[in-house]
Amino acid sequence: METAGLLAAYERMAVIRRTEKAAHDLFLQGLVKGTTHLAAGQEAVAVGASAALRPDDYVFATYRGHHHALARGATPEECLAELMSRATGLCRAKGGSMHLTKAATGMLGSYAIVGSHLPMAVGAAWSARLRGTEQLAVAFFGDGATNIGAFHESLNLAAVWQLPVLFVCENNLYMEYTPIVDVTSVPRPAADRAPAHGIPGEVVDGNDVEAVEEAVGRLARRARAGDGPAVLEAETYRHFGHSRADPAAYRPAEEVERWLKHDPLDLARGRLAELGVDEERVTAADERARDLVERAVEAARAAPGPDPGEALTDVWADGGAAWRT
Repeated sequence: METAGLLAAYERMAVIRRTEKAAHDLFLQGLVKGTTHLAAGQEAVAVGASAALRPDDYVFATYRGHHHALARGATPEECLAELMSRATGLCRAKGGSMHLTKAATGMLGSYAIVGSHLPMAVGAAWSARLRGTEQLAVAFFGDGATNIGAFHESLNLAAVWQLPVLFVCENNLYMEYTPIVDVTSVPRPAADRAPAHGIPGEVVDGNDVEAVEEAVGRLARRARAGDGPAVLEAETYRHFGHSRADPAAYRPAEEVERWLKHDPLDLARGRLAELGVDEERVTAADERARDLVERAVEAARAAPGPDPGEALTDVWADGGAAWRT
């Protein structure tokens, strides 16, 4: 990643971090409807991967997907307005925190059912193969999804058909409240299982945006060349609990401290310093991120609620609601 690219990636991660903090604060103020699953601490996975993808590639995420929506072109205002059930939200108040979707930029949704989107990514990759577009489908999922049947079914079918799809596991060590190592037979829940399906499995530092960009870029080129799918396990850590209802008291204090010292933004900032980037340029990026998110919060607060008349629209691909057989 060139210096300019790293600085841009740092700024995008700063925007995501501040957006997540805003979501946290708005929830505590009673302005976010439903719960939220924050991805603060996991920004480098989304930003690094997106930097390696084409604009027309497809991305699928879990309910912890704010960072992927933002990395793929959704704005903080669109995302926060959606969380606050405003008409200007990304899905016009129909999706909420767990279903951020922006098809125009290839963000084909966040999914609350664990593992449910992996077969969808396989289908999108199959569509790209049929149309000859060389598009890639990327499914991001948590470590807990590796113990779901859809994970193995999807890897198997993608391997059989040699589809252009990447399976990226965001291993944050916990499947909700349970340590993944306590319930999994192999040390690397995603990468160690890939060979059983004849698929390459790799592990990457998920807090290093440059390492993620390099790994995803290399595996993406492989898939586009017709060499089939791959599994990438990105080791990372969420700063908050599983959801806003979880204080995460089950995590050892020394573990939390160790990971907080390996923060994605701090790593990128240190790398920029090593490259000789002036501190003023990095500070300016932080200030732009702060201003952008502050404006987004105010705009989302002021936005109107959704029109009840639109409750049944967008049921079908044509945007309508009429039942068809």
